Amino acid sequence: MTARSAAGTTRAGRRGPARSRPAHAASHRVGCAIVTVSDTRGRADDKSGAVLQERLERGGHGVVSRDWVRDEIAAIRRSVRAALARRGVDVVLVTGGTGVAPRDVTPEAVAPLVGRWLPGFGELFRVLSYREVGSAAWLSRAAAGVARGKLLVILPGSPAAVRLAADRLLVPELAHAARLLGRLKPGE
Repeated sequence: MTARSAAGTTRAGRRGPARSRPAHAASHRVGCAIVTVSDTRGRADDKSGAVLQERLERGGHGVVSRDWVRDEIAAIRRSVRAALARRGVDVVLVTGGTGVAPRDVTPEAVAPLVGRWLPGFGELFRVLSYREVGSAAWLSRAAAGVARGKLLVILPGSPAAVRLAADRLLVPELAHAARLLGRLKPGE
C-alpha cells in the first residue's frame, strides 16, 4: 500500500486524485432525476437506471424521479425538460443513447438545453473507461453540462459504464457541483 501526497502523487510515482473525504461520502444530499433512454428497456428491466439509483442513494443522494423514453429526440428532450423543471431536482442524469449507432441521439436531443458544456467530464470518463474496455472507450459520447442552472449528465446505457461514472466521478462530486451552481447554500 502506498501513501498519497497532497498533490496526489503516490510514493510509487503514480498520479492519482488526492482524497480529502472518502469516496461515496456526500457532503450534502443532492436531488437527482434519472432518465433512461432505450427502445428495449423499461421500468421492469432497466438495469442501468437501477444501478445508478442504487449508487446515488448509497452515496447519500436522493432520486426524486425516474423516467423511461425511447431513442427519439423529441421524447428525450421532453423528458429532460420536465426533469429540469421538477422541484427538488439539482441534477439530471440520462442513461443510454450516447453511442454512435443511428438510434443513439441523446447528445443531439439535449444539446439545445445545455448552456455550458463541461468537457472534463466526458474526457475523464473516457480515460477511466479506456482502462476497463480498451480502445472502444472513444466510441462513447458521454458528456456533462449546465442546463437551466442544473447539472445535466448523459451516460452510456451499459450498467458497467454507469457504475464507473457513478462511483468514480458523480457521487464524489455532485454536492460540490451543485454548490458551485448555487443549488446548495454555502456551508451545506
